[in-house]
Amino acid sequence: MMIDSPNYSCKKMSKTNQKYKYTLRLGSALLAFALLAVLHIGCTPNEDKKTGNNSTKPILNSESLENKKAPSDGVKMTIHYLEVVTPDVNAFCDQYSAIHGITFSEPDANLGGARTAKLNGGGRIGVRKPLRETETPVVRPYALVDDIQEAVATATDTGAEIAIPSMEIPGHGTIAVIIQGGIEYGLWQTGNRP
Repeated sequence: MMIDSPNYSCKKMSKTNQKYKYTLRLGSALLAFALLAVLHIGCTPNEDKKTGNNSTKPILNSESLENKKAPSDGVKMTIHYLEVVTPDVNAFCDQYSAIHGITFSEPDANLGGARTAKLNGGGRIGVRKPLRETETPVVRPYALVDDIQEAVATATDTGAEIAIPSMEIPGHGTIAVIIQGGIEYGLWQTGNRP
């Protein structure tokens, strides 16, 4: 039976769009968890398999990067803040509390209303609702940097799009958000980084 009602086709399209959005969100979440597993291992300088020597030379062939400061041997990338944006903050926090035995704080207005909990290594996870209607669920890691201006410049030199230029978050430090290959990634400079 064919229904020729405009309301019927809108409802059907809406359900299709909801399924698509759900699948996209689920796929993004799975990708984010895989990224977290890689980040947990740590990022180290390139190692020459023949000699065993670590190289601090960037992998990129861009000549504009030749004078950029590369990490020294043994330095690892540190995730300072892991931001989770979800429409159901309480359900997410309850689930992570039950699985990992952590306790989330009350919402922090300076972090967009995020409820936070401590991570191993001194970082924090923050779970918040979208700040605008167009913001979709995302898991966004923020890595510590010594100089946020230099890090943003390097990101731009390597082809990243700047989503949020450096911005101070009172009581927490200075952040920036970049996008590379469709993946959002944060940079974070604190006042007490050694």
